[in-house]
Amino acid sequence: MSRHGSGERLFFVVRNHEHQYSIWPVAEVLPEGWSAVGMQGTRKECLGFVEQHWTDIRPLSARTSSSGPKSHT
Repeated sequence: MSRHGSGERLFFVVRNHEHQYSIWPVAEVLPEGWSAVGMQGTRKECLGFVEQHWTDIRPLSARTSSSGPKSHT
């Protein structure tokens, strides 16, 4: 699929259970474990969305299991 006949492929922004983001072509079936987050656009637009919203690239399990830095006293 292309946007308004421009010939550019359209993508979805997708996220998995670990809150890791990626982009996926609209014309393709999403892989298991990934779901669209509501953003659709050109590759550039979708990558911009990912850059803006995925600020901590650690998997969710790593972010929630750590209780912060430990002091060595």
